[in-house]
Amino acid sequence: MVLFMNDLLLILKAISDKNRLRILSALLSHQELCACQITELLQVAGATASRHLSLMVNAGILKNRKNGRWIYFRINTEDISLDPILKWLTHKLKGSGQVIKDEDALNKILLVSCEDLCRKQRGETTCSKNQTGVNG
Repeated sequence: MVLFMNDLLLILKAISDKNRLRILSALLSHQELCACQITELLQVAGATASRHLSLMVNAGILKNRKNGRWIYFRINTEDISLDPILKWLTHKLKGSGQVIKDEDALNKILLVSCEDLCRKQRGETTCSKNQTGVNG
């Protein structure tokens, strides 16, 4: 599949941001991540992470799938025209201080359930079921 100039421009624009490069780098080493894990990695608001992810999906770089309440993202491996770009980025990002820092952070993030991550991101300390005021 040949990459046309407009497609290439869309892809380059989609990765021309530090946080989007961080997302791509994380997904190059972890096949699939939940939106809440990506939000936690970036330490940004959910809406900000969502905008970054939407741009990358619209550019064809990422694919997503929904599983219950969770949306998971992965690199679009079906589009083989991305291969040269992804290989180049992998080479250029290798050994980057930010990539190493993100990998350490991701290893800790992956130990926490998506449910607990989302609860933390909403500022909740207990499960919403327990916040009804009913004593069990």
